[in-house]
Amino acid sequence: MIASTLRAAVLAACLGVCLSVGLAGPAQAAAPSQFYTYDPAALALAKQRVAARDPLYLPSYDSLLKQADAALTHPRYSVVDKSLAPASGDKHDFFSFGPYWWPDPSKKDGLPYIRKDGQHNPASSTDATDASRIGKFSRDVTVLALAWYFTGEQKYADKAGELARAWFLAPATRMNPNLDYGQAIPGRVNGRGIGIITSRNLIDVMDSLALIQPARALTDAENADVRAWYRAYLDWLLGSRNGFEESNAHNNHGTWYGAQVVAYALYTNQPAVARRELDIARIRRIPGQIDREGKLVAELERTRPSGYVNFALEAFGNLGRYGELMGVNLWQQNEDAHTIRQGYRFVARHVNGEKWPYPEIDAKEGSPDGVNRHAMQNMLAAARAYRDDPVFREKARWLLQQYPGQLSALVLPLRE
Repeated sequence: MIASTLRAAVLAACLGVCLSVGLAGPAQAAAPSQFYTYDPAALALAKQRVAARDPLYLPSYDSLLKQADAALTHPRYSVVDKSLAPASGDKHDFFSFGPYWWPDPSKKDGLPYIRKDGQHNPASSTDATDASRIGKFSRDVTVLALAWYFTGEQKYADKAGELARAWFLAPATRMNPNLDYGQAIPGRVNGRGIGIITSRNLIDVMDSLALIQPARALTDAENADVRAWYRAYLDWLLGSRNGFEESNAHNNHGTWYGAQVVAYALYTNQPAVARRELDIARIRRIPGQIDREGKLVAELERTRPSGYVNFALEAFGNLGRYGELMGVNLWQQNEDAHTIRQGYRFVARHVNGEKWPYPEIDAKEGSPDGVNRHAMQNMLAAARAYRDDPVFREKARWLLQQYPGQLSALVLPLRE
């Protein structure tokens, strides 16, 4: 059964209270959960399905608890733990280098690095830099917060709060709120706008900390300080050269930039900023990236098109959800037949259906299994957004049956 306090929170959210209260600045530690990317009604439904031991959702619940229990044993994460330093010399600055850039074999020192699209340089994912670290931090906080929501066990929320303090607040370990040195290219540039794609992980962290507010894992002052960090980072996104470059990207980078701006604006009570970015998505990103057949052409040109198409659509899914909170219906936005729905339909055609016709640098990603796995979150999101379109529900249910244990099943459960 859903606890009375959570039932009240869900009811308030469904009545639209969270649209006004949820944007009212730093929340009290004992306040109800706030919801941004998460849909409170969807989470409540998933909780009911788990309680009823629905076989579509139990594997995901079991996987969630396994991951959350593992996260309880992990040490805190911090950008200061890297062995390499950015050009600033300050290890509090996030630092990474481009994953598709490699030493030039024709040069003794390998500099400057050369690009090999789709070929991942493993050196870019070690603990020497922060790229994998921010992903691990985000993943742990996400599963811990969801485990708290589904079980009510305080240990999960407390661990999430501990990780957040180290990343955002503690003077010795906190990250400076910028990505000036993200995706550097050795021998070429100290940091690039394209590196901002990495901080999309902070959306999940934001959602998680908003979710666990009733658990008092962070104090009133700490919640306010975390929001202040996000506000400073949003200011950097909007005012920096790197942010300007990423905002103008015509592919998934631009869309994930927009999703971050809207998410952080909602979290820090800046609705005007959120609305402006949603307008950019409506006017420029949807018609500019999704053609009339639903193809995301810029992603199909890449060496890993199946993954990139779904990756880009996940960003559009976030924007569609944020539009709901702001009264901007991106789901139905139709500029000369360029729509998010068409993008989802394009993917749906290849889920347990048409053969994926685009060349992949990794043949496994273009196989039916690879295409299907990439599509799970988007088919669930499409089934929620377009309940009048049975194809999405059909594809999503098939994926849930074929690929049990995905956490997206708990966040975007199917309505019967």
